[in-house]
Amino acid sequence: MKTNLNIALINKTGGSVLFYYWRIIFLAIIIVIPGVICSYAQSQVKFPYSPLEEEGDLSALMLEGIDRFLMNENEKILQARKDMWNLDFSSAEAFSRSVSEKRKLLAVRTGVADPRLPVMMEVLTDENLNQYHIESDRFIISAVRWSVLEGVNAGGIFIQPKGPVKAGVVMIPDADILPEVLAGISGEGEFGFGAALQLADAGCEVLIPVLADRKDTFSGSHIAGRFTNLPHREWIYRQGYEVGRHIIGYELQKIFAAIDWLELRNRDSGRKIKTGVAGHGEGGLLALYASAMDTRISAALVSGYFNKRNELWTEPIYRNVWGLLRYFGDAELAVMSWPRPLIAEHAKAPEISGPPAARQGRTSGAAPGRIATPVFGSVSEEIKRAENMLPAGRSNLKLISGEGGIAVNPFSEEAMNEFASGLDIKFLNEKISLPASGRRSWVDPVKRQERTVKCMEQHVQNVLQLCERTRNKTYWDGLEGDAARQKPVKDKFREQFHEVIGKLPVPAMPVNPRARLLHDNAKLSSYEVMLDVWPDVFAWGILIIPKDIKPGEKRPVVVCQHGLEGLPADVVNTDPNSSEFPYYQGFATRLAERGYVTFSPHNPYRGADKFRVLQRKANPVELSLFSVITGQHQRIIEWLGQLSFIDPARIGYYGLSYGGKSAMRLPALIEEYALSICAGDFNEWVRKNSSVIDSYTYMYSGEYEMPEWDLGHTFNYAEMAGLIAPRPFMVERGHFDGVGVDEWVSYEYAKVRRHYDLLNLPGNTCIEYFNGGHMVKGEGSFEFLDRHLVKQ
Repeated sequence: MKTNLNIALINKTGGSVLFYYWRIIFLAIIIVIPGVICSYAQSQVKFPYSPLEEEGDLSALMLEGIDRFLMNENEKILQARKDMWNLDFSSAEAFSRSVSEKRKLLAVRTGVADPRLPVMMEVLTDENLNQYHIESDRFIISAVRWSVLEGVNAGGIFIQPKGPVKAGVVMIPDADILPEVLAGISGEGEFGFGAALQLADAGCEVLIPVLADRKDTFSGSHIAGRFTNLPHREWIYRQGYEVGRHIIGYELQKIFAAIDWLELRNRDSGRKIKTGVAGHGEGGLLALYASAMDTRISAALVSGYFNKRNELWTEPIYRNVWGLLRYFGDAELAVMSWPRPLIAEHAKAPEISGPPAARQGRTSGAAPGRIATPVFGSVSEEIKRAENMLPAGRSNLKLISGEGGIAVNPFSEEAMNEFASGLDIKFLNEKISLPASGRRSWVDPVKRQERTVKCMEQHVQNVLQLCERTRNKTYWDGLEGDAARQKPVKDKFREQFHEVIGKLPVPAMPVNPRARLLHDNAKLSSYEVMLDVWPDVFAWGILIIPKDIKPGEKRPVVVCQHGLEGLPADVVNTDPNSSEFPYYQGFATRLAERGYVTFSPHNPYRGADKFRVLQRKANPVELSLFSVITGQHQRIIEWLGQLSFIDPARIGYYGLSYGGKSAMRLPALIEEYALSICAGDFNEWVRKNSSVIDSYTYMYSGEYEMPEWDLGHTFNYAEMAGLIAPRPFMVERGHFDGVGVDEWVSYEYAKVRRHYDLLNLPGNTCIEYFNGGHMVKGEGSFEFLDRHLVKQ
């Protein structure tokens, strides 16, 4: 019926109705068909996934998962540690040989790296050349200084008994206790008051070193015009960690130098006496480490420190030692003293709730961390763990505690008796007072503390200036020939760099991609994507797909990385009124509009202390935040390379700020990244972390997670770029970017340019300077991407 009617209408109107229908068909062609084509084109780039059902703050969810993963890694390492210890207790000499490599490792990781000077001791004098000393009928107490390293001296007190010398002792107070307290000169009522005098009364020569304390008085630089609330110990730790030095190592060297001097006195006088170390709090830490490392120590007393170290990350950051817990707990360190006696005294520890509050004129950048008196059960369990490593009936360990497990006062009579017995002397336990008539003027403890801090600071800064020579010798001098000849050499360097960062197994569990559509328009579709990496660890980001991809076509990808405290949406957002647009300029979306597939992953440097604590948890087990991030990107690269519309050989990386930090590390480690663009971060990175005379370094910021152990002697940014070569590499630098100065950037980049020139690949690298600040410029960099990722 309808057909007949249509025919009749056509016949009657002489074709006008036919024209009407053709018009409808035409409109369908220009309106409907393009939609069909777009749908068809879009259907060509669909990828297999399950629905993404996770809601809420996925960034916080990622941090929580990484936290669980790292805590699990801690537990696994504690279980695996026992298999690393093959000990020979057949003799003291055999035992020493069986732990020799562990001693070397402990020395390296605590920064005991520099040769000590021949030790010289001097008694300090006032401006009238009067020696600082106090004399009684039984002792001479002198303020002294002894040489340790080039430019580093130790200050402290020497107590010399007037009677026969029966032993030598280095007695180490807690960081906040003056040597004068142990010497009974001042501070009655403080921890350990007069304890060194009691040892001297038993016939010991006693040296008491000054430690860097937990105040912030000298944490800063008049040259830089900056001061901070970093405790002195963290001040040295932060600048030293980057160049393989440590506050623990410097103070161990002072103890070892003191033993050098006591041993020298014994040789010169023909005495055959023993030497011991005793310490409380931070001094207890040093006594434990020193006894583990130095067999000249005949007995050790560790007071108010010995404990499980499972929560090392909660303690002050200046106790952080790279990889410590992978190899050593306090139990292992105590066992390393065998067969020499070690006394662990469950004593009251210094109660530290955190760093000093930032005063006016100082930046607030110190890391959180606390110290509390250990619980007896925890101490006794660690002692039992140590004893289980020792041969039955031949333990060298003794635990001292109060009745019912109550912590005693440091240097209790029982502990001092045990310590003295290990030195073959008798402890008299008599209270001794110094006569007022024997007292004279004394050193200024504040100026002495300033010398203590500043000489270590100056040594670190000297190491900072010289570590480049080591990199030149070990890295650049080993690269010869073209890219092919350099490949096996760089593979070894890459493996070394992975160890420096901290290496985890390559993700092997199913990828399990989940996704949901975020946005769809005529040109682009964007999806939120989640991928599994390891148990509790996932990768997450935003995938943008252009709709003009033809069937069978394979597009290049740019992985677009946000910076500190950022999110994937920040690099996608093209709203010029948004807070993040001035920095990122919506570059992930702009590149997608240019024809690239883009993926904007989330890197877990968000949440202030929440993510920085992850770094604290990772470091003691020889890992870092980038150990995890590397695994996430290995998984991202793997997944992207499997998508039908992506060319796996053309996946580039482009990051700003912390994303620029990532742009140096991830492509250096992951060769599947075809190129890298570092925006707003390229620098003399080692100097950026350790210099105290430049106001824009991390020494004056709250980013306490930045230092990476001994990067200074291994891989600065030029060396990382060398691992990226011969793949294309670019730097994007705004003249007014406050992360550094052009001079630093140009100096470091000059090495990169030279390397590419020597490879006869000058076109594979460039640097773009522009009048601007900390931002993605997106001009020369886009052209760089077009030149190297788009097939010509």
